[in-house]
Amino acid sequence: MDKTDFQPDTRCTIAWRAPDGRVRPASLYVYRVYDGFLVARLTGGDGRLRKITYPEVLKIVAATEVPPDDRYFVPAALLEESFWRDRVAMEHCASSPARGK
Repeated sequence: MDKTDFQPDTRCTIAWRAPDGRVRPASLYVYRVYDGFLVARLTGGDGRLRKITYPEVLKIVAATEVPPDDRYFVPAALLEESFWRDRVAMEHCASSPARGK
């Protein structure tokens, strides 16, 4: 896998090698795509933002573009490439008056 296989603001179902070494299915919301990794949220998991490197992704099963009204937003500073240089995962909690949270 590489950068061209992913697009920002898409939901993907993938097979990936988790940090514990097991191959697992995962549903992702992809925020940003960089040369060496992508920043995504596991939608079926703990809700953390994660840095996922391309060699960890074994197969893309499905990918769907998210309409603008249904996109998840995170502050741009948390998605910068330099912010993720030394991180693997991060919890971020936010609320939105538009979503009624």
